[in-house]
Amino acid sequence: MYLKDACKGLTYCALIVVATALWLYACSPSEKKEPQSQTSGGQGQATLGTIRVSGAWALYPMMVKWAEEYTRIHPQIRIDVSAGGAGKGAADALAGLVDIGMVSREINPDEVAKGAFSISVVKDAVFPMINERNPVLSQILKKGIRKETFIDLWINNKGLTWGEVARIDAKKKVQVYTRSDSCGAAETWAQYLGRKNQEDLQGIGVYGDPGLAEAVRKDPLGIGYNNLNFAYDSKSGLPMAGLRVVPIDVNENGKVDPKEALDSKSKALKAVASGLYPSPPARDLYLLTKNAFKDPAKGFVRWILTDGQKYIAEVGYINLTKEQIGKNLNKLGS
Repeated sequence: MYLKDACKGLTYCALIVVATALWLYACSPSEKKEPQSQTSGGQGQATLGTIRVSGAWALYPMMVKWAEEYTRIHPQIRIDVSAGGAGKGAADALAGLVDIGMVSREINPDEVAKGAFSISVVKDAVFPMINERNPVLSQILKKGIRKETFIDLWINNKGLTWGEVARIDAKKKVQVYTRSDSCGAAETWAQYLGRKNQEDLQGIGVYGDPGLAEAVRKDPLGIGYNNLNFAYDSKSGLPMAGLRVVPIDVNENGKVDPKEALDSKSKALKAVASGLYPSPPARDLYLLTKNAFKDPAKGFVRWILTDGQKYIAEVGYINLTKEQIGKNLNKLGS
C-alpha cells in the first residue's frame, strides 16, 4: 500500500516538473519574436520603415507609381497608399494617422492653423464629362459648353435640357452629378464656377472619381467631372470607355477651336501646360503632413521632387516649373 502511494506521488511530481519546464521554455525571452521597425536617424542611412499615404484620387495614380519606383531602389521601405478624397488625406495627416496626405486643392486656413505643412509636387486638372451616347454629342463636341452654362447646371440648378446646353432643339433633361466625398476635384470645380466650397455644387452625389465616372457612363443624359487620370485611359490616351471629355468654349465664340479640343490626353496636357485650359479647374497637387515631414517620409518626398520627376509625363501629369521645385526643396529642408 505504501509502495503504491509512493508511486502515485512520484508520478504527480514528475508531471509538475514537466509542466513547469514547458512553461519556462514558452516564456523564455530568447524564444519571443517581436516585429521590429526602424526609422531614419537623420543621417541619410536607409533603414526599415513604413510610409503611410492617403487622400486625393487626383494624385493616387501618380503616388502609386512613385511608391513602386521608390521601393524598388529602397526595398526595405514599405509604402501603403490609399485613396479617399483630399479631405480625408488632410484629416488623416493632421491626426497623425498617416505620414503623408494627398491634397488636390489649396490648403485652407483651418488646416494651416492645425499645423498643416504642404509641398506641391505636380499639376493636373478637372474636366467635365458626358456619356458617349449623349443625344447631342456631336453638337457638344463642335460647339463646346460655355462657363455660364456650367454655372446654370451646378450652381443655379436651372434644370436645363440638352437642347438648351447645345443650343439646338432637344427636350431631354440634363442629369447633373457631383462628388459626395470631401475632395479637391469638387472644390476646384466649384472655384472655377465662382464659388469657394464643394457644398455649393448641385447634383446627385457619388463617391470617388471612379464612382462619378461610372455614374455618367451609365446615364446617357448625365454630366459630371473627373480628374485628369480618371478622364483619360492611361494606355490609349483617349477618353475613358463610354465617356467623352467636354471641350470648354473658353473664348465663347460658339465653336471649339483646335487648341480647345480635348479629345485626347496629349491635347489636354498641352492645353493645361500652356495655360489655355482655365486654372481653376487646372491646379497644383500637394503632399501634406503635420508641422514637418519626418524620415522616412521626408526622404521619399525629397526623391519625388528630384529623381521622381522623370515619371510624371509617363503617368500623364504635368511637371511643376524648376523654380517651383527649387522653392519646394528649400521649404522641405535638409
